[in-house]
Amino acid sequence: MEMMRGLRTQLSELISGLAGQDLGPMSLGLSHSLSRYKLKFSPDKVDTMIIQAIGLLDDLDKELNTYAMRVREWYGWHFPELGKIIQDNILYAKSLKAMGDRANAVNLDFSGILSEEVEAELKEAAIISMGTDISDQDMQTIKALCDQVISLSEYRAQLSEYLRSRMNAIAPNLTVLVGELVGARLIAHAGSLINLAKQPGSTVQILGAEKALFRALKTKHATPKYGLIFNASLVGQAAPKLKGKISRSLAAKTALSIRYDALGEAQDAAIGFASRAKLENRLRQLEGRMLGKLSGSVKGKGKIEPYDSNRKQGTPGLVTAAKTYNPAADVVGVSFPKGDSEMKEKKRKRKEPAGEATEEGKAGVKVEAEEAVEQPKKKKKKSTRSSI
Repeated sequence: MEMMRGLRTQLSELISGLAGQDLGPMSLGLSHSLSRYKLKFSPDKVDTMIIQAIGLLDDLDKELNTYAMRVREWYGWHFPELGKIIQDNILYAKSLKAMGDRANAVNLDFSGILSEEVEAELKEAAIISMGTDISDQDMQTIKALCDQVISLSEYRAQLSEYLRSRMNAIAPNLTVLVGELVGARLIAHAGSLINLAKQPGSTVQILGAEKALFRALKTKHATPKYGLIFNASLVGQAAPKLKGKISRSLAAKTALSIRYDALGEAQDAAIGFASRAKLENRLRQLEGRMLGKLSGSVKGKGKIEPYDSNRKQGTPGLVTAAKTYNPAADVVGVSFPKGDSEMKEKKRKRKEPAGEATEEGKAGVKVEAEEAVEQPKKKKKKSTRSSI
């Protein structure tokens, strides 16, 4: 490396006729050729196509929903009952394109599009519909919009199949664990598969929930337990109380699978299948433990007896000897002293005069209170005479 560095610094003097301004274009061309060589050497590891495909897939979903709602609202003026009969947007557009005016629904066969029950309900509703009539030009415009919805749905299906094949080629273990859609969103959010492989399991767990994380840290509340990984099938199968535990375990296994896919030479999904089996077993254990707590089987476990080396095999496991009945402790034939009744009578006699005294005292207090009330009245009369 030191020799190559010396040659690069002294290249203009070693090679005659080479000026300093020519070195810039030469280094730029060399870097471009090396980049092309790397791309040609491993075209399967290019994750840029996955990032663009998942972005286009999300955009197609938004456009499809917008167009489908416009079709329902537009055609609802003519046949409002059709929106409640057919819930699927694609089937709605296909039925509208085949039917046109609602008067044609009775004589048409929708067996290739709808089931027999839905078809019969549609024909009955077309006869008694309360919608308004529309012109042929308006119907042609609505049918053209239906063609756009159907074509976009078909292209979306093709794009989804393309994304599945690319994910199986680039990240097979990640696809087995979380699915192609969640895996592609994780790669797109991280920027590349290599950048995602550098992240620990805790970061993979909350990837996509950064706004909620920083808001929780700012307000000192509980941090989120999952981000994009919430849409994985394993997290969806878990009960609400177990989603946090399963997402943490799934994130740890996902981080290992991503590193194997990004840096490993093999293209098999053995680690992904083994990790998924362990996670499913873990989920069953957590669900069984939760069911045991709800049913109370944990509380009904047998009590463990302490070990006693002096106990024989046939005797029960008692740590101390069993207590026996002591008849000498019984109290029999005890007579009370005769002075108790006399003491009770003396106490009763002492209480009686005290009670009489209290009554007399109360009467005296009342008389004094009445005299105190009369005295101010007399004083008032004297004051009035003096003023006169």
